Amino acid sequence: QVQLKESGGGLVQAGGSLRLSCEASGSSVSISLMGWYRQAPGKQRERIAVITRDGITNHANSVKARFTISRENAKNTVYLEMNSLKPEDTGVYYCWADDLDVVGRDYWGRGTQVTVSS
Repeated sequence: QVQLKESGGGLVQAGGSLRLSCEASGSSVSISLMGWYRQAPGKQRERIAVITRDGITNHANSVKARFTISRENAKNTVYLEMNSLKPEDTGVYYCWADDLDVVGRDYWGRGTQVTVSS
């Protein structure tokens, strides 16, 4: 079983920056894709960015040029660098990972709150 633990959320003013981290741990860590999702108040959870083991990324249009996803495979860790933050970026950010060995099995972190004040 894989556990995901996010860190780095907090309160920041509009225009500021934050860096989220998520480490995967467990007795047998075997991860394929990793990514970040966001759930704003009263809205559905949306995918923000994903990254393959080879470093190929995909970012949602709403965060392109402002957010950057990266990962360190040796540390089983994925990051989300967030710049030029806007109040609409406020929400709970969840780390997600796809199991490398079992099709259809994925994992979620408990989430970290990001609040951007205007």
